[in-house]
Formats: sequence, structure tokens, C-alpha cells
Amino acid sequence: MSRLERIVGAMRQNPCNVAFSDLAYVCETYFGEPRQKGTSHRVYRTPWSGDPRINIQNDRGKAKPYQVRQVLKAIDMVSEVQ
Repeated sequence: MSRLERIVGAMRQNPCNVAFSDLAYVCETYFGEPRQKGTSHRVYRTPWSGDPRINIQNDRGKAKPYQVRQVLKAIDMVSEVQ
């Protein structure tokens, strides 16, 4: 099992306990470099307009659970398109 698969599996199992660095790694793998970085938020481009938007922020080293769920929804959408 690759690192990416392991992290995504853990995100699906418990979106409340995901490290921000792991979520950023997953987002960069699926969506590329963030278009906004260096502020409190990282914003990633998606091949569609509208929701789910990929906007994550670091909350004392952890990712916010609702943002983890948004990323999982976006990953599912990307998988459907491919």
C-alpha cells in the first residue's frame, strides 16, 4: 500500500484526526501546486468550477474535518472523470 493510499484510507476512516501535512500531500498529488500559499490558507485548482472547492488551512498541525471531507469529495469527483 502506497503512502497516498494509506493517508486517503485514514482520511476516510477518521476525518477528525488528519495531519495538515498529510492533507497537503494528498492535495498536491491530486491537484498540483496550490495557487495560493503563504497565507493561512492553501487554495488548489480543480478542473471544475464551483463546489467542492479545495481550500485547506492549518489548525495547530491538524486539518479541519470539514475540509478533509471536501477534499475526499473532490478526489471522488476526479476519480469519476478519469
